[in-house]
Amino acid sequence: MAGTKPGDRWYRERLLLNFAKTDKRIRMVTLEGSRTNTNIPPDDFQDFDITFFVTDMDSFTSDDKWLDIFGERLILQKPEDMELFPAVEKGFSYLMLFTDDVKIDLTLLPLELIDEYFTWDKLVKLLLDKDNRIVKPPIPTDIDYHLQKPTQRMFDDCCNEFWNTTTYVVKGLCRKEILFAIDHMNDIVRKELLRMISWLIGIKQGFHFSLGKNYKFMKQYVPEELWERLMSTYNMDSYPHMWESFEQCMALFREVSSEVACQLDYQYPLYDEKISNYVIRQKKKYGIEDDNK
Repeated sequence: MAGTKPGDRWYRERLLLNFAKTDKRIRMVTLEGSRTNTNIPPDDFQDFDITFFVTDMDSFTSDDKWLDIFGERLILQKPEDMELFPAVEKGFSYLMLFTDDVKIDLTLLPLELIDEYFTWDKLVKLLLDKDNRIVKPPIPTDIDYHLQKPTQRMFDDCCNEFWNTTTYVVKGLCRKEILFAIDHMNDIVRKELLRMISWLIGIKQGFHFSLGKNYKFMKQYVPEELWERLMSTYNMDSYPHMWESFEQCMALFREVSSEVACQLDYQYPLYDEKISNYVIRQKKKYGIEDDNK
């Protein structure tokens, strides 16, 4: 039978489920994430995102030896047990990579969180319910991750955030603080550019699908020329390259946001013209055209 021996793609799920069936402390098991999403092509890197609903959290968290039944691990991380990277989510998690390259993210939750849990995400499949607590098991759907048509306010907010943060990139570049500039470029400026591109994709293709986590499927939906220009903005290994990437980001955002505004009949804000002139003034003031070293 498929999934009953090592090497089968679903072996780990069977192992987890068999363990849960025999342990009285575990009353319910769910599968989450990409393995429940029929729109995601399966591959060897997909995690098993599993949640155990248990009667006694402490009996599990006090000793990790019970995890050994799932196989030999390359590494284990317990976010709720870390000082430098404290977890913000509820429950207790075990992020495990095994020697056969299978990844399991196993979370323990107390039974009293069951009702709340099913409001967190719709990509959930019920695997085990010993006490028949769930009358109508959920049907996994990625609808919460579909592209969202922006309102006029959302569109303006995106433009405002993009152009406002470009001034921080300029500050870092003019001060010769490239890490400061790169950080603002990647963490905010680029994210708003990707958001705006995703809206344009939605306008052209419909707002009924997802581009995946971190827009990982975006390449499938944009012209090759736009994709190449977007990729060129990731070259940030020197001040000249950083300026080129930054200005390409601004040019792309200007073009895409102008088209989104036109397609949705939204007012195009004045941020572009004002901040673009600010960038030109700063480059001239600091002699950037003559010295990008």
